[in-house]
Amino acid sequence: MIEYLPRSKQHTGLHLNQFGNEDCLPGHFFGPAVRSHYLLHYVLDGEGFFEVGGVRYELRRGQGFLICADMITYYQAGTANPWSYCWFGFEGTSAEPLLKQAGLSKSSPIFCYDQDNRIEQYLQMMIESGGLGKARETRLTGLLYLLLSLLIESSPVASPEYMESRTEIYVEKVRNFIEMNYPYKFTVEDIARFIGLNRSYLCSLFKQNMQLSIQEYLIRHRMNKACEMMANAELSIADISRSVGYYDALLFSKMFKKVKGVSPKHYRSELRI
Repeated sequence: MIEYLPRSKQHTGLHLNQFGNEDCLPGHFFGPAVRSHYLLHYVLDGEGFFEVGGVRYELRRGQGFLICADMITYYQAGTANPWSYCWFGFEGTSAEPLLKQAGLSKSSPIFCYDQDNRIEQYLQMMIESGGLGKARETRLTGLLYLLLSLLIESSPVASPEYMESRTEIYVEKVRNFIEMNYPYKFTVEDIARFIGLNRSYLCSLFKQNMQLSIQEYLIRHRMNKACEMMANAELSIADISRSVGYYDALLFSKMFKKVKGVSPKHYRSELRI
């Protein structure tokens, strides 16, 4: 069976385009052909092979392969013990970073997951979601995230592309944490604990990439947010101070002047002029 899904207007980060499964006849093949989105195949039983970029991969139960967009690929079921497989087609801005975390890319398209039958369970849950109404798209997106999380967790090593981008990923996690939590009181140690890295190592990565320490970045972010609030006449300087994580208005004024070169009061007066 195969089910095609409409393009998502809601889940642009990650969206399931299609899914299905098939018991192949001996020697059944597809390609050479290209796809317009990512396509994961997972072998449920039997064997076959997958070809891409002049490389042939022999595959069996518990293994799978990734087809990337615009890549010429070919795959064929075995003649003696033809495979049955399921597949998941998807796209979105988060697709490539998630695949990289699973060690999957154009140059590294093969994965293995033989710990349990959860991939088959997720497929069945996708099929059963046909009975849902307005919640179906969200359910399918959640199941796709769960599927990718299995591949990420079971990946023995990260791909070269992921290793190269590891610093950027950690830096982005720090920036996202600060963006979500700047109104609250927290420490750099709290950020490191949330991300799961040693504090000193994380600080070194961040400063190497941003040319600022995490603390300096946090202060600048808070002051920039404070500047945005200055135009709201209903907020006092003390209100703004609390809104960006400073419960001591004097400390806030000191830090604001250090970053912006003028006091909060002077900055606001210039806005009014």
